[in-house]
Amino acid sequence: MPKRDKEAVGQRLLARFRQAGAEEIAPDILLPAESLLDLYGEDIRARAYVTQDPIRGEMMLRPDFTVPVVQAHMASGAEPARYCYLGEVFRKQDSGDIRPRNPRDREYLQCGFELFSRDPAADAEVFALFYDALQPLGLRAEMGDMGLLLDAVSGLPLTRARAEALMHHIWRPGRFSRLLERFSKPGVTRCFAQAGQAWAGLRSEDEMIRRMARLQGDAAVAPLAAVWTERLDRLFDLRAPAPHALPTLAELAGDMPAIAPAVARIEARMAAIADRGIDLDRVIFDASHGRTTMEYYDGFTFTFQADRNGWPPVASGGRYDALTRVLGKGREIPAVGGIIRPGLVAELEGAA
Repeated sequence: MPKRDKEAVGQRLLARFRQAGAEEIAPDILLPAESLLDLYGEDIRARAYVTQDPIRGEMMLRPDFTVPVVQAHMASGAEPARYCYLGEVFRKQDSGDIRPRNPRDREYLQCGFELFSRDPAADAEVFALFYDALQPLGLRAEMGDMGLLLDAVSGLPLTRARAEALMHHIWRPGRFSRLLERFSKPGVTRCFAQAGQAWAGLRSEDEMIRRMARLQGDAAVAPLAAVWTERLDRLFDLRAPAPHALPTLAELAGDMPAIAPAVARIEARMAAIADRGIDLDRVIFDASHGRTTMEYYDGFTFTFQADRNGWPPVASGGRYDALTRVLGKGREIPAVGGIIRPGLVAELEGAA
């Protein structure tokens, strides 16, 4: 697909976002790595192109637009605010000598829209904007809510350390499952070397002593009752057309009171989306939807997927309120946005 065709699609999408009231913004291509990499999560950190500048220090090629847009807005933006953008992002697509079965471009266009607003209907506004823009392509629309899962984990009867460990790995389902399994069994008492033994490794003696104390203390914690694991599995496995997911969510909220506020938000969001003329029976609600997306999403998430084996989502997005708090240095504002890959749209339109 010629690059000019992808650019043309990107410009068309950008014009639609401008018509929705967005101000065009153009973040730098070369960004400071030290201050931004930790905000992306493990996946993007591993795939970012990083280089060393003799004056500016460690820099990276832009792997994403949302973080630099939030950084720019929190420095000087008014509220509410709408931004749009079009440009290249750069991500490594293989690991060492391991080649993926379905290779992707390492440099590709993103066209996006970000909304900073305290309006409760902001999620519905953004989802409807993307839905309408992509409707002619017949994509599969899916949504979820990371806040639902985070609340479910925080509501488990666990020690603070165990809850924090699960929260940290919620975006990595395999690690999360292994950790949950370990917390559901009696702890294993460990024997450590007696004081006076030689110390080796990168950690200091004090660090090792504190770590041993944590491990010994954790071994004495009672295992998580099986009923909580079963409830969590029922929640994570929930996948259904959006209206049909609500009764199950309400039932789960009766067993897991910590998720009741999130379930109420999801119900209100679905109603707001339906009010914009979208048939929710054509939208899938997947409770685990956000677990393989950007780690800065902490609420509503969505994707639009083509029926193409090995393809990434044609569009994706979500809510990232906590990111504004981190970059705002004391100031925060609710925010939600998303991106479309014009190159994939151009391929789909070319094949039609």
